[in-house]
Formats: sequence, C-alpha cells, structure tokens
Amino acid sequence: MKILVTGATGQLGAKVVEALLATLPAESLAVSVRDTEKAADLRTRGVDVRHGDFDQPRTLDEAFTGIDRLLIVSTQGDNETRIRQHQAAVSAAQRAGVGFIAYTSVTNAEETSLFLAPVHRATEDAIRKTGIPYAFLRNNWYIENEVGTIQGILAGAPLVTSAGEGKVGWASRGDYAQAAAQVLASSGHENTIYELSGAPISHADLAKILGEALNREVQVQQVDDETYGAIMAGAGVPEPVVPILVAIQNGIRDGVLDVTSSDLETLLGRKATPLQEVIKEIVANLNA
Repeated sequence: MKILVTGATGQLGAKVVEALLATLPAESLAVSVRDTEKAADLRTRGVDVRHGDFDQPRTLDEAFTGIDRLLIVSTQGDNETRIRQHQAAVSAAQRAGVGFIAYTSVTNAEETSLFLAPVHRATEDAIRKTGIPYAFLRNNWYIENEVGTIQGILAGAPLVTSAGEGKVGWASRGDYAQAAAQVLASSGHENTIYELSGAPISHADLAKILGEALNREVQVQQVDDETYGAIMAGAGVPEPVVPILVAIQNGIRDGVLDVTSSDLETLLGRKATPLQEVIKEIVANLNA
C-alpha cells in the first residue's frame, strides 16, 4: 500500500507526514510538493518525494501514479482559485486510478454559511462524482489560528472578539493531523464523513483557558464587527485580511463552528489534547 500526502511541507501536511512516519515504514509513504527541495529531509528519511503542482495538473498525474490512498490537503487562496486547484487534484487522482481519497474539508460543509464553505462543497461534490471511495475530514478550527490573539494578550491586550457567545470547536493542528493519518493508514473509512472538532466553547471560555495557561487574568472585550475590524487593522493585520477575520467572527456568532462531535476523539483513540497544553507550547515557541 502506498499513501501520498499533498501539501506535505505545509503546516498541516507536515504533521500528517510525521504522524504516518511514527507508525509506517517510510517506503510506504509519498509526498507531493511544489518545491521538492523543501522536502529534502523527507527524501533522506526514505520518503518518496514527488513534484506536484495544483496549478500544473499534468504534474499531478505523475505524482499520483501508483498511489493507493491519497490525502488532498486543501490549498490557500481565493475561492475560485482553490476550487480550480482542488478539481485538478481530484481529476488527476481519477486518471491515476487512486483507490481512496481523504480530503481536509470544513465543519458541516454541506449546510454551513461560513464564507469558506463553497470551496469545500465543490470539492466534496467533485470527489463523490469520481466514484472513488472517500473520507471527508471536516476540520473545525485550529487553536494555532489564535497565535495573533495570544501574542496580543502577552503584550497586555484583552481578547477582542465580535463573536458574542458563539462557540468554536478549537483543537490542535497536531490532533487533526493524527486523525487524518489514522484514516489514511487503516481500513473501514470508505465513504465516511468525519466532523472533527474539539468541545465547542465561547471566547469567554477560551479566555479562562488562556488565563490558566499564561498564569494571568485575560479580559474579554466584546465589540461589534466594525470595531473589531478597526482594531485588527490597528494591530497591523494586512488590509485584505481584515474582512476575512471579520467574516470569521460573524460566522462564529451565527453558530457555524458550534458543532458537537466525538469523531476526533474516536479517530485519535484518546481525548483531544487539552487546549491549555497546546497554548503553553505555542507560547514557548513564541519565546524561543
């Protein structure tokens, strides 16, 4: 059995590869990356490093040749670009005769109003239409997405939000990666949708966890969307990113990430890593 991970030098893909290497021989693993030099260390460890560029579909044909189980890690960019890139990967997988596709999607992809959802709905649809057995890994939110928030708090700022009492299923990127590795490395996941999430909590709850991890009181500043955007811009967030952050807050307020599911812990075979523990690791890395 040969497993391939796309985006293997990215933040999530790299962790999936490491999780696989912890349990499988390197020769059973391949990676598809745009810049093979960035994966040189994986090659020295015995991983089959292949060139694959989602903007050059023919490179994917070669990258996916001989692959039994494929993880397509969703790309970055605007919705139109991502849909095109994902379609290229799905089509290449079909041409290459891949036997199973796992795809990193988003919470409640078929019904959510989250602005990111159209990409994932379109990709899930494309995968279904191939007839290839699949698993959709519908990841909720990474606690690592809150690094900027943590940096602000370390500098003395409150936790600023316009999400009200909306809840988020934060979990660590490492846990999501290990769940993906479990699906890739074991059987019985065909045509399955996994809603992967930590326990949904509000920003007020997160402030308490942050306070415990940082050994200080963390205040919550609830504002409206306009004020939130202005504060983010004032903190140095690039102008094109500000509306994205505001849209995320809006979605959280509307409950789009408030999904209760045990799927993550079922795949992990354990409890999700406590957020306090992950936050302490984030802070240690920031101070390194």
